[in-house]
Amino acid sequence: MKNRNVQKLEAITPGTLIVGVDIAKETQWARFVDYRGLELRKAFKFKNHKNGFDSILASIKAICKNRRLDDVIVGMEPTGHYWKPLANYLLIHEVNVVMINPYHTKRAKELDDNSQTKSDKKDALTIARLVRDGRYYEVYMPQDIFAELRVLGNSRISLMKRSNALRNTITAVMDEYFPEIVTVFKYPLKGKAAMQILKSCPFPLLILKLGIDGVLAEIKKAVKKTVGRKKASQLVETAKSSIGVGYGLVSAKLKLGLMIEELELLTKQLEQLEKAMEKALTDTGYGELILSIPGIGVVTAASLLGEIGDPMRFDHPRQICKMAGYNLIEDSSGKNKSKTKISKRGRKNLRSVLYQMARTMVAVNAEIKELYQYLKTRPNNPLKKKQALVVISKKIVTVIYNLIKKQTEYQAELVLGEFRKNQIRQAA
Repeated sequence: MKNRNVQKLEAITPGTLIVGVDIAKETQWARFVDYRGLELRKAFKFKNHKNGFDSILASIKAICKNRRLDDVIVGMEPTGHYWKPLANYLLIHEVNVVMINPYHTKRAKELDDNSQTKSDKKDALTIARLVRDGRYYEVYMPQDIFAELRVLGNSRISLMKRSNALRNTITAVMDEYFPEIVTVFKYPLKGKAAMQILKSCPFPLLILKLGIDGVLAEIKKAVKKTVGRKKASQLVETAKSSIGVGYGLVSAKLKLGLMIEELELLTKQLEQLEKAMEKALTDTGYGELILSIPGIGVVTAASLLGEIGDPMRFDHPRQICKMAGYNLIEDSSGKNKSKTKISKRGRKNLRSVLYQMARTMVAVNAEIKELYQYLKTRPNNPLKKKQALVVISKKIVTVIYNLIKKQTEYQAELVLGEFRKNQIRQAA
């Protein structure tokens, strides 16, 4: 099999038109070069709307006709979300679209003129010449159910961030006005009784005003049996000796109430999203296979497929690991040999999902737990906890990929090969 970089270079022939596009919110710049990097026409500016897209496509066709070129590659940076409409438009019109790493553009823009000058017009030419040198990667825009999973996964991440921010802000308010509440309710934002107290009488002065019977009445609005007079009495006694501040109570209670209301809404929205993720996961046809692995749940499985798309588009699980930024790098020179580390050049959310999977599986999956313990305690080159979790994450990718490829459910005895089993036995 040919090296992938060689394949990219071979894709650029004398009959190829290379277009570099610098993406922006409203106005894009395009530069057109041949396989030698020579410009074929002056820089072209077009707007981010249908007429603008039609004009860039017409320019591409005109150059191809005049120069007798039969192939087109359009390169662009994945700038936020602005690149997606143009990339989608070009793909619909059967134009090959590739991506350029923005870091590469930044490093390469001084090669031609030895100047730090940056402009959209200049960046478009830099992008085109990076494509000519094969320094690009193919664009993947998930379709069908995998597109649904990606949108659902990204939406869940957004909601989780907002939910966590709200929880932190609510905790900060309570730390100021009633820090001792955690001695009564260990997790104030989880239990129904605690949430009812936060809504109705969150601060010591309000609790003392209600008294034990009043607090008990408020608690019983949310729960009937689990919390009784003893808990209400404990809350009142704690409020008597609280060191919380006593000013701005009306405004603080209003602020707290609004945040709790928003938090409850976010919780409901997360439940809706997770139900949709469960259905979408089933529709992929891979759900049962992935969920047969002990330690993997619906949300993490759906999030994984949303990040990578159809696993069968990859030739090897190593490609998925590289996509997550788990490929190893080193920085050695001469006699100086550096330690290896992961590149982190990949999809951050995918890396996060795999890390969450790894942390769960080393606790509940017997085979993965055994491998994790071996990696940390092996005689030669024992790994630290986080390093071992990275190895486990890559192992998880391999297991999931093979289950889907072979269309078989999880079999514990096949997770660790004979060589690895012998290593573990010898280290025991």
